[in-house]
Amino acid sequence: MEPLESLPLTTRRHIRGVLFDIDNTLTTEGRLTAQAYTAMERLKDTGLIVVPITGRPAGWCDHIARMWPVDGVVGENGAFYFRYEHDKRTMYKRFLQSEQERAENRRRLDALRSTILAEVPGAGVASDQLYREADLAIDYCEDVPVLPPAEVERIVKIFEQGGATAKVSSIHVNGWFGNYDKLSMTRIMMRECFDIDLDAAKKFFLFIGDSPNDAPMFAYFPNAIGVANIRDFTDRLKTEPAYVTDVRCGAGFAAVAAVLLDTRLASSK
Repeated sequence: MEPLESLPLTTRRHIRGVLFDIDNTLTTEGRLTAQAYTAMERLKDTGLIVVPITGRPAGWCDHIARMWPVDGVVGENGAFYFRYEHDKRTMYKRFLQSEQERAENRRRLDALRSTILAEVPGAGVASDQLYREADLAIDYCEDVPVLPPAEVERIVKIFEQGGATAKVSSIHVNGWFGNYDKLSMTRIMMRECFDIDLDAAKKFFLFIGDSPNDAPMFAYFPNAIGVANIRDFTDRLKTEPAYVTDVRCGAGFAAVAAVLLDTRLASSK
């Protein structure tokens, strides 16, 4: 991983959009700071496409799409995207799976939930589970005492033995049934909402993340950036981002925004 300052000037000048994880990328210790929110708002105001790509639930994503300075949001690790058009006062919700499929998968996830809680003492169901449409989030450090890495891996194995996909974020292990991830739904959203072929345009987008469930994005985007706390997971990353900030969490996100904003300001003079 190269330092953020190594991001070429020509690349900075041609960025069209910023995609980013939320937990411990935009937020810091569970809080959305004024610094990070302001950075996000300034990116949007300057005309960039701004989209959080998160594991957080549908209930949160409804609020994010409506209230945050963003162009939409991909949630539950790629189960859907939401986009709110303020001029039409209309929310667009695009799920990959039908309501019937999600209901059947919920029954299967409920069985896995019981198994995980019985076999991994100390694990808990994420406090935001009530607001989820497509996955099961198991808390290993957000609102429960921190579990050791071996126990986190045990949660992953139970999901996988049950036929589910499992991804580790900085706070949860998320499990779901279906062949999708953050990247697959991001590509759909870019095509349907912005008429952008992301395969052809990915060099014009930044992705910012912090944990193993961001690995597909790190592998796909040539200009992917990790905030400094990505180093906490280097032994578990299949693919590292090309660049890394020297500060953690929301301050790292703000540092990336500052680099882009300063470049655009200089180019406009």
